[in-house]
Amino acid sequence: MADMSRRNFLRSAGMLAGSVAAAPLVAGCGDGGKSKATQSGAVKLDFWTHDPGYVKTYTASAKAANAAKTYPFTFSLGVTSLAADAVVTKLIAQAQAKKGTPDIAGLEVSQFPRMMKQNIAPSVLVDWSSELNDEQKSDLLRLADYTVDGKAYALESDTCPTVLYYRPDLFKKYGIPEDVGSWEELQAAAKGALAAGKALGICCNGEPGAALGTFRQLYQQRGLNLFDESGKPTIDTPEAVAVIKFMADSLKSGFFTMVPDPYGAPNAAALKSEKLIATFMPNWYNVYGLQANVPKQKGLWRVRTLPKFSAGGGVGAALGGTGFAVVKDKPNTQAAIDLVKYTYLTKAGQLLRFKTAGYLPTMKSLYDAPEFNTYTDAYLGGQKVFPIYKEIAAQAPPFHQSADATTLIDALGGAIQKAQTGAISADQAVKDAMAQYESQTK
Repeated sequence: MADMSRRNFLRSAGMLAGSVAAAPLVAGCGDGGKSKATQSGAVKLDFWTHDPGYVKTYTASAKAANAAKTYPFTFSLGVTSLAADAVVTKLIAQAQAKKGTPDIAGLEVSQFPRMMKQNIAPSVLVDWSSELNDEQKSDLLRLADYTVDGKAYALESDTCPTVLYYRPDLFKKYGIPEDVGSWEELQAAAKGALAAGKALGICCNGEPGAALGTFRQLYQQRGLNLFDESGKPTIDTPEAVAVIKFMADSLKSGFFTMVPDPYGAPNAAALKSEKLIATFMPNWYNVYGLQANVPKQKGLWRVRTLPKFSAGGGVGAALGGTGFAVVKDKPNTQAAIDLVKYTYLTKAGQLLRFKTAGYLPTMKSLYDAPEFNTYTDAYLGGQKVFPIYKEIAAQAPPFHQSADATTLIDALGGAIQKAQTGAISADQAVKDAMAQYESQTK
């Protein structure tokens, strides 16, 4: 992957902070709400995304929906490819101008807080809460990520469950059981590997958001996230202190190794040299991290649920994602709604997404479907992975967002980086982050 592609994917994982300027209030909706709605026939939907995988997915979905003849429209796409942050920047600008907005836009989860500012999302986007029935709402995973004041404005495209990637051959070499139950047990079992200069995870000293990626996944295991449902920070907790201390102690012992981010040359070198014999990242890291950097290690890696913390919590964690939103009050709004519904609210659409680009089902009920459970991953040695994903998806805590998310990412990520080096304690890192956040959001 090129350096810019790595940065874009880091942003999609919610791992880079990125500057976010407050946008002026968007008055009105879509392109002004004056155009006559298309009722049927051929429609070309303006489709904005940062990732070619979504272009491939929606192109296939449009063809399948046309063949199914469930809807009164014949779909095609007019694709605009933009960087992740540019999708939101341009969407807001065009909404202000009341022209040139897309019909469908893929909003990276780390960029959605920008849509929460100054009533932008409710003014511009279709409220999916009014489009979904109660059964669909209870079946869909990760609606909270794109919710403002109890209303959801995008549908998540992947559940992004975090797993422990590990090398069973090297675990065997160093006497590490593959089924250890806790992080503490894994640390004790890995002493021989650590003595040989091996590591079983990473912490990041690049941009603050990269450091926060490691923290967030471990913190979710304790059943917590960065914000509560009201948008208030939920990091001033004993669990946050414990996780940061665990990260710092793991670096000191060599259990984790320090890299700028999970994608660049230092991390790739650690994988290639077999210094990094395990790492925890979401399902998509299989393709964008391992296969991109160590394709010759095909068949050597496996995945399992994360070890638990002995102090409490579970295995549920996730990182990254992209929600698909529809701009309201446009001629093709209903057609756009129908295509997104086919893609995410039907079994056929969900299965097509997985076969086309590897996106996991976002409906809980499909994790028991034989079409998914019989899948084996060639890179992971033919392993059946869906039973693992199902267990994680069922436990991951809701990821609530805030319009001030970037401020917290910068503050907490920077404080964690200091704690990782021993410059400050874990407790002080939380205090400093909260003080910086509160001073900037008053």
